[in-house]
Amino acid sequence: MSFSWTPHRFVGGALALDVANSVILRMDPARSLDRFAVPEQLAGFANAACVLSAERERWAQLRPVQSGNEQTFLTFREAVDRYFRGLATANDAQLLLADLLDQGSKLLRSNPTAGSLEAETVHSALRLLSLPDPQRLKICGHCGWLFLDRSKNKSRFWCDMAVCGNRTKANRHYRRKKTGDTA
Repeated sequence: MSFSWTPHRFVGGALALDVANSVILRMDPARSLDRFAVPEQLAGFANAACVLSAERERWAQLRPVQSGNEQTFLTFREAVDRYFRGLATANDAQLLLADLLDQGSKLLRSNPTAGSLEAETVHSALRLLSLPDPQRLKICGHCGWLFLDRSKNKSRFWCDMAVCGNRTKANRHYRRKKTGDTA
């Protein structure tokens, strides 16, 4: 299955979060979809990240995952998701942090080249660990994606107002109209 990598797919605010968000509807196993299940999509992601990622100024070019490193990269992606999702929900994430660091070191030991998707994703995750304000890390109320809330008053609910915010508001409006509630 082929996907297009649009700006909405890069709303996480950090490459590591965008990589974690490559699993659509992660919290609904019946409808969940892994965009990296197709190897060509993994290469397409690296190309799109050069143009669309919030951290794109950190690299001139982002090389796709080295052949043979795919499973190690996907294991790291899952460790990133578990840790930062735990952090966003204020769970005790100490063991998850150990796993994230362990998987990151395994990925870096697999000798990815500088400027590769593997290396830059690990570096992005390490930068996120030093967030001065961890409350800025949130989970979208609509799709469940991880994102950094860069709003002034930390009040963002959705990863992307143009997509998830509008869908949620339209759904709420439809339900109110259907029940006749004008409040």
